[in-house]
Amino acid sequence: MKKLPQITLAFWIMKIAATTLGETGGDLLAQTMNVGYLVSSLILIGLFFISLVIQLKAKTFHPVLYWTVILSTSTAGTTMSDFMNRTAGLGYATGAMVLITALAAVFVVWRLSGLTFDVTRIGSFSGEVLYWTAILFSNTLGTSLGDFLADSSGLGYAGGALLISGLLALTVLAKYRSRISVTLLFWIAFVLTRPLGATVGDFFSKPVVKGGLGFGTIGSSLVLLAVLAALIGHTMRRQRKQAALADRDSEDPVAATV
Repeated sequence: MKKLPQITLAFWIMKIAATTLGETGGDLLAQTMNVGYLVSSLILIGLFFISLVIQLKAKTFHPVLYWTVILSTSTAGTTMSDFMNRTAGLGYATGAMVLITALAAVFVVWRLSGLTFDVTRIGSFSGEVLYWTAILFSNTLGTSLGDFLADSSGLGYAGGALLISGLLALTVLAKYRSRISVTLLFWIAFVLTRPLGATVGDFFSKPVVKGGLGFGTIGSSLVLLAVLAALIGHTMRRQRKQAALADRDSEDPVAATV
């Protein structure tokens, strides 16, 4: 049961685009449309559960469906984090610690379940539920970390993005130059791409006087949506091409062995 994508460079580019769109999209709903963090969180969490149920019922990998769930966790994570840190008054640092604890608890449960941590081998319903739960908490955590770096640390949007980019570069280097578990490095990178998306999203949407580019939440969201849609379209074309080649080889066993 192959329902999750291959972990390639294209995957990480799409992940950053989706998480950045999640930041601007969540802010668009909560701030620009003045829906509020609590109501926005409830709406986006509802969309997350709807898309997740469809994903869990699917039998094969569907790029549009998969990235819809990723995007819904990103937007829900944005408003959930903002509600905890701003409306509930926890603050970025405390909110981040709460989410780190929650994510660690998910991994403990995952470990005790005996199911594989290898995201390329997840093939059970329980394993996929744990996978998506970890993704939801990691994206929410990433928003808190991104906001902390941009607002509280003094680094600003560009400085926070540069710091996270540096940490991601070290993670990539560790994959090729160390014996650290590839699965552990995957989840480190997955968490880090969220604050990168959060800081980049703020950098695009926030006004110039606050250190951003001033595109606004609407303009930034439209551009990012177009980029993500183009990448998903490329993935679908490649998937159809691979399926056509597999069908041709199965019909011509001699050609397949040449």
